[in-house]
Amino acid sequence: MILSSSLRRRSPEFPPRWKKWKLHEVLVVNLRTQKRLAASVVGCGKRKIWLDPNEMTEISNANSRQTIRKLVSDGLIIRKPVTMHSRSRARELNEARRIGRHRGLGKRKGTKDARMPSQVLWMRRMRVLRRLLVRYRAAGKIDKHLYHELYHLSKGNTFKHKRALVEHIQKAKAERLRERTLKEEMDAKRAKNKALRERRAERIEAKRNALAAEE
Repeated sequence: MILSSSLRRRSPEFPPRWKKWKLHEVLVVNLRTQKRLAASVVGCGKRKIWLDPNEMTEISNANSRQTIRKLVSDGLIIRKPVTMHSRSRARELNEARRIGRHRGLGKRKGTKDARMPSQVLWMRRMRVLRRLLVRYRAAGKIDKHLYHELYHLSKGNTFKHKRALVEHIQKAKAERLRERTLKEEMDAKRAKNKALRERRAERIEAKRNALAAEE
């Protein structure tokens, strides 16, 4: 027999909706304490704990950590696996961006200096150049005087990148070596000329003494 909605509301066989809610609340077992104890025993969060719905009565009777450990060993309480969030699509997108894809004008938000501040670029460049100078000075490739000179040239925006600094160091070392070689040659030449002048003066003096002795 099909009853109308009004008869259903008046019939004791069909309790009102609020009574159904109350009945549902009575039937549902509160396992909040068991879930908290299980999370503490297993060592994870409460949202990672799975309770066997077919063993609610036995689980509800567990009120100590020892009984919770037994339920965990029996498999009535299980720790849920870690939810996997694949990064394959993100890696693929990053690979495409590395070769210039998805970098057009339509994808840009913010000014050029906001996207990559010039101050950050300057700091990176200075750190690279100064790190190179410190390493070269420690290795003995440059002396402290050349280090001081190149340090200030780097600060003055003379070198745009590390390769320019390395080339400048090589040229400076070659120039200093050439100047040292020329200086040594000039000193040797001066010493030779001085020795010649001294010998010539000695010969002249000897001749004068010989003429004076003859007279």
